[in-house]
Amino acid sequence: MAAPLTLVLIVAVTIRAALFRSSLAELISERVEVVSPLNAWKRVVEGLALLDLGVSPYSGDVFHETPLIIYLFHFVVDYAEIVYMLADCITAVALYLAVQHYNKNVFRKQKYALKDDRYPHDCLELMRSPKEMFYIPLKVAMFYLWNPFTILSCVAKSTCGLNNAVIALFILSTIKGSALLSAIFLALATYQSIYPLTLFAPALIYLLQRLCLPVNLRRPSFWLFASQYAFMYFGSLLVIVCLSFFLLSSWDFIPSVYGFILSVPDLTPNIGLFWYFFAEMFEHFRLFFICVFQINIFFYSIPLSIKLKDHPVFLMFMQIAVISIFKSYPTVGDIALYMAFLPVWNHLYRFLRNIFLVCCVLLACSALFPVLWHLWIYAGSANSNFYYAITLLFNLAQILLVSDYFYAYLRREHHLSHGLYLKRKDGSEATLVLK
Repeated sequence: MAAPLTLVLIVAVTIRAALFRSSLAELISERVEVVSPLNAWKRVVEGLALLDLGVSPYSGDVFHETPLIIYLFHFVVDYAEIVYMLADCITAVALYLAVQHYNKNVFRKQKYALKDDRYPHDCLELMRSPKEMFYIPLKVAMFYLWNPFTILSCVAKSTCGLNNAVIALFILSTIKGSALLSAIFLALATYQSIYPLTLFAPALIYLLQRLCLPVNLRRPSFWLFASQYAFMYFGSLLVIVCLSFFLLSSWDFIPSVYGFILSVPDLTPNIGLFWYFFAEMFEHFRLFFICVFQINIFFYSIPLSIKLKDHPVFLMFMQIAVISIFKSYPTVGDIALYMAFLPVWNHLYRFLRNIFLVCCVLLACSALFPVLWHLWIYAGSANSNFYYAITLLFNLAQILLVSDYFYAYLRREHHLSHGLYLKRKDGSEATLVLK
C-alpha cells in the first residue's frame, strides 16, 4: 500500500503547488469560508512584523494565534508553503496509519466474536470482510488530501491545517496505545484552540479498553489510570503554556487567544453560527448567550461519552464533528478533518437515511457561499440575511449528516445484538426508532 499512498501524496502536493503559483491563491486567502480572524495568514504576517519590531504581537487586536505558531513561522516564514503542504501530508499519513491499525483491531474483535458465536446467524451479512477493509486507509488519505476544503485551506495558508495535523497525530498515538504521546498531542491541540478538550474522554476510554484486553493479565484501576492520563495531559498543557510565557515574557497571549475564542468579539462573517446571532443581539444579553453557545460544545460530550463508551473511535469522530460545527470561528478546513473519516464507516451506508439529500445540500451551499457573498458585499443586491441563511442550511446539513451516521452506527450495533430481521410479539416486522 506504500506505492498508492505515495501517488496520492504526490498528486496532492502537485495540486497545491500549482495553486500556490496561480492567481487564485490571493483570492482564496481572502475567502471568509476558508480563513477566520483566528487563522488567517495575513494576521500571522502582521504578528511577525510586530515581533520583528520588538513589539508584542498581541499588543493590537489583529493577531490571535498562539506564541508557538508565531515563533515557528519566525524561522520558516520563507518556506510557509512547504510547511502547510507538509502539514497536510503528515495529517493524511497519520490518519492512514491510525485507520489501518484500527481496522486490524476491529477485524480481530469480529473474528473472536464469530468464533464464540456471539452474533445472531442472520447478521452474517453485516460482517466486514478483509477485502472490503483493505483500501479504507487509502480512501481516508484521499478523502483528506483531495478534499477541495482541505486544498483551499492549504492554499490560503490557514493555520487550521497545522491544528488538523496535531489532532491527527493525537488520534494515531491514541489508537497505537501510547498514553504519553496521546496526552502530549491532546494538550498541544487544546493549547491551540481549547475545544479539543472534549477529546479527552474518548482517548481515555480507548486507552483503558486497550489495557483491559484479555491478553493483559493485570487490569488497571479506572481511577488510577484516569488520574495518570489526566496528570500527563494537564502537565503537558502546563509546560506548553509556561514555554509560551518564557518566549514572550508576558501572559498577553491568554486573553488575546483564549479570551478571543470564548468571547467572540470579532463578528466577521464565516460559516459558523455565532457571528450573525451576536451582531443582532442586545448587548445586555450577550454574556448569557455567549455562555450558552460555548457550553453547547462541551455539553454534548457527556451524553455521547455515555452512549458510545464501548466505541471510543466513533466517539472521537462525533466529537470532532461537533467541534467543527459549533466552534466560534469554524472554517472549511475543520470540516475536512471529520469528513476524512467517512470511508471508515462505509459499512453503515445501508442504514443511512438522508445521505443523498445531505450531499446535495452540502454541494449546493458550497457553491452558493461565494455567490451570495458577492451579491451582498459587491453587487449590493442582497444583505447579511441571505448569507446567514445559506450558513444555517450548511450547518443543518452537517448536523443531519452526523446524526444520520450516529443513527446508522447504533442501528448496526443493535442488529448485531438482537438480529437483523426484528419481529414484534405478533410476528409483524419491527421498526427501530432512535431516541
